Amino acid sequence: MKKSSIAGIVIIALAIGIIISTYADSSTYGSFADATESSSELHVVGQLNKEKELFYKPQQDANYFAFYMKDNEGKECKVVFNGSKPQDFERSEQIVLTGKMIGNEFHASKILMKCPSKYTTDEVEVTEVTATSTKI
Repeated sequence: MKKSSIAGIVIIALAIGIIISTYADSSTYGSFADATESSSELHVVGQLNKEKELFYKPQQDANYFAFYMKDNEGKECKVVFNGSKPQDFERSEQIVLTGKMIGNEFHASKILMKCPSKYTTDEVEVTEVTATSTKI
């Protein structure tokens, strides 16, 4: 075999391996019940429980936001997000969380909100904030 044929086969094999590993690592949609059974990240879709209080006190900890959400199966769970509260969070029609269960709480790394609009459907994505320190 020629060297170019061997190199082509190796490149194709690497591409197939990368595609399979990317597909295997992608998180799936589920409910809070599925999140308790899974150790990997999961997308949970639901609505904010507006009857319960939102926990966000930026003077004490600007990177702690907690609220209660009901998933599409009707199960309610406390959600903890290590970041600031998204603007117009209370107005969201639907919330998509990415994260995993830790104990009895769902710890979200991302929040995607579907906000009501008169003409279009807007989606806003919020990601977790990591603290960094600099030395002077």
